[in-house]
Amino acid sequence: QVQLVESGGGLVQPGGSLRLSCAASGRTSSWSGMGWFRQAPGKGREFVASIGWSIGFTNYADSVKGRFTISRDNAKNTVFLQMNSLKPEDTAVYYCGAKVGSGPYDYWGQGTQVTVSA
Repeated sequence: QVQLVESGGGLVQPGGSLRLSCAASGRTSSWSGMGWFRQAPGKGREFVASIGWSIGFTNYADSVKGRFTISRDNAKNTVFLQMNSLKPEDTAVYYCGAKVGSGPYDYWGQGTQVTVSA
């Protein structure tokens, strides 16, 4: 059974940093990639960043390019999202996802709240 558990969210002031982690368990060897998404109040879930599970190719939403960095530790089945220069508009619940093929994400974590406020 696949399980994704996010951690690292919290309250931070504008301009601050946070590092999110997503620990995966289960059959990860068949995965093609993992990603981070976020959902702000009253809005739909939006893509933030993704990383290939074997090759490590990364992709970012324009809104976070240059501020966020996604990385992975395959030995620990963990994906990270380093978030710097945080803005109030980054406030959202952040979700970790994993997928097997090239289509939609197959597995999701429960989410972790990130609040950027003075």
